[in-house]
Amino acid sequence: MLDIGLLIIRLVIGALFIGHGAQKLFGWFGGYGLKGTGGWFESIGMKPGVTMALFAGLVELIGGILFALGFLTPLAGIMIAGTMLMAIVKVHAPNGLWATSNGYEYNLTLLAVAIGIALIGAGQYSLDAFLF
Repeated sequence: MLDIGLLIIRLVIGALFIGHGAQKLFGWFGGYGLKGTGGWFESIGMKPGVTMALFAGLVELIGGILFALGFLTPLAGIMIAGTMLMAIVKVHAPNGLWATSNGYEYNLTLLAVAIGIALIGAGQYSLDAFLF
């Protein structure tokens, strides 16, 4: 049952990060694409905005794919945790903890899940288990 639980966690979190990356890179799922995301990044001091949006989108997309597949899981966890740490520092920390105030509660939860899975492993139903 543990391995099924790890698979469910990996698939859900991985899919969400694939979606977030696609929002930034392609404007899918209600996202703003590189230009729109880049403009917002510039407005919060992340320059050059389009380059930073490209980097963030690629990290989220690739990290999400790796995490969902359970392939190079420690790297995937670090990628996801890194984007959440940046979101906390650059956007949510000034608002406090709770998501109801646009705080970092949700980002911290995702960061903890990503690091937790990276440390304990992806489980039996993963490419890591199959290949390594």
